[in-house]
Amino acid sequence: MPQTIRESLDFVFVNIQQYKLYDGFEVQTQFYNAITQNLLFFGILVLVFAIIMGIFMYYMRQTIIVMSRLIEYDLRKVIFDHYQKLDTAFYKKNKTGDLMSRITEDVSKVRMYIGPAILYGINLISLFAIVIFSMFRVSTSLALYTLLPLPFLSLSIYIVSSIIHKKSTVIQAQLGLLTSIAQEVYSGIRIIKSYVQESKFSKYFLSESNVFKDKSLELAKVNALFFPLMLLLISISTIITIFVGGIEVAKGNITPGNIAEFVIYVNLLTWPVTSIGWIASIIQQAAASQKRINEFLDLEPTVKNSSDKKLTINDSIKFDNVSFTYPDTGIVALKNFNLEIRKGQKIAIIGRTASGKTTIAELLLRLYDVTEGQILIDGQNIENINLYSLRKDIAYVPQDLFLFSDTIENNIGFGISEYNTEEVIKYAEYSSIHNEIMELPQGYNSLVGERGVTLSGGQKQRVSIARALIKQPDLIILDDCLSAVDTTTEQKVLSYLRNELDGKTAIIITHRIQNLLDFDQIIVIEEGQIVESGTHKELLSLNGYYFDILEQQQLEEGKLGQK
Repeated sequence: MPQTIRESLDFVFVNIQQYKLYDGFEVQTQFYNAITQNLLFFGILVLVFAIIMGIFMYYMRQTIIVMSRLIEYDLRKVIFDHYQKLDTAFYKKNKTGDLMSRITEDVSKVRMYIGPAILYGINLISLFAIVIFSMFRVSTSLALYTLLPLPFLSLSIYIVSSIIHKKSTVIQAQLGLLTSIAQEVYSGIRIIKSYVQESKFSKYFLSESNVFKDKSLELAKVNALFFPLMLLLISISTIITIFVGGIEVAKGNITPGNIAEFVIYVNLLTWPVTSIGWIASIIQQAAASQKRINEFLDLEPTVKNSSDKKLTINDSIKFDNVSFTYPDTGIVALKNFNLEIRKGQKIAIIGRTASGKTTIAELLLRLYDVTEGQILIDGQNIENINLYSLRKDIAYVPQDLFLFSDTIENNIGFGISEYNTEEVIKYAEYSSIHNEIMELPQGYNSLVGERGVTLSGGQKQRVSIARALIKQPDLIILDDCLSAVDTTTEQKVLSYLRNELDGKTAIIITHRIQNLLDFDQIIVIEEGQIVESGTHKELLSLNGYYFDILEQQQLEEGKLGQK
């Protein structure tokens, strides 16, 4: 296009002199028509070039931007899958908000690099190569003078890029903190409201938001200073082009059209050159974001699936001299722990808070691997059993219950691939929650709200139990998940476990000793070790730890009854 415009201006400059010579002659009109037709041809040619340039730009954007969106999709999927592979210790060390920030904001920053930054980078490089070659082909001296500001441009880009990189890293980390604060506040909103701490958290969030704002404004100021600087250098190039070009025209080295051609070249470089700062900013932000993403992608789960062997419980589960220390806190949960559970037995585990009861369940599910010793299932080390087969055949109801923001039916059927409403109702009846579900306006289609917020504590526990039972597992573990129900309801659930789960192994972690009468074995744990074990009668006859707990519990219930 610039060359076509140069030719048209030179054509006008040359022919306008001849046109004046024909003043007063009839041929002047014919000469004028010829000039007009040629100028129209030049105008159409410029328009055609513009259309061709637009078409290629359209397909380049379609190729690169679409590619960047597909990579963004793949990257999010990879991160999400990797998050699910990481073990429980990872989630105890890292905040949910920070995980969310890395899979959303950081991935978006990376997409901006592999999309728009590459797009405009290609545009910049290709235009520089073509334009500078064309400029030197016309006039070496004029090209050198026109491009004189470029070294200063390169130096400013280098300085600003380093500043942007440092500020971008800080900004992304602060954004992760803000996301974590918001997620934590929304999750614990009932506690915040009940303690009237809204104002405190608002001030805290405002304080951290101000830090983010200040850091962002500092980066914006760098960019705000950079763009005018680019425009200034481009404007200086334009002035130099006109001044030096006029001298070269006077000397006869170039034509007036060449000056217009060079001015267009400079203006063609205006956006690519000014976008260097923007591209540099995107690259630095993407580098900071990719570094944050890689920090998690480079992590390997400590609990690894290294076998295809499926779980079968035909004989027993055995804890063989097991010791375990939590990696994130250093707390010793189990010490030289030995226990054998025969297939089909119903085992109860009791003990004070932090005595190691929950750790037993977590080790059986391989949420952690043992520090010392081994857990054997039918003589096979649990670490040599396929991890997904292991967890699929174990139903676990933890203390910290979680229900998805979905219908009650879908929450109960969550653990299996296919189920029908009749199955859901059957297991809801087993967990003594069916009647209460039917009292809800939409029954089993009622939405439970985020984390089951619309249900009571006892209802959530029983829905969770139904979700575990519908799996028809070989082993079921209930970790103090009947604490929010009355003794009658608890007895119904335990009665189902005794009568309907014949041949299935069950481990019940509880504090209500009066309901442990019919268990095959009762294990009493203190400081990660078994201090007593046996049936209810056997433990009472020992007149020891178990007897003291039962006596204290009955005494407390007696006082409550008197009140």
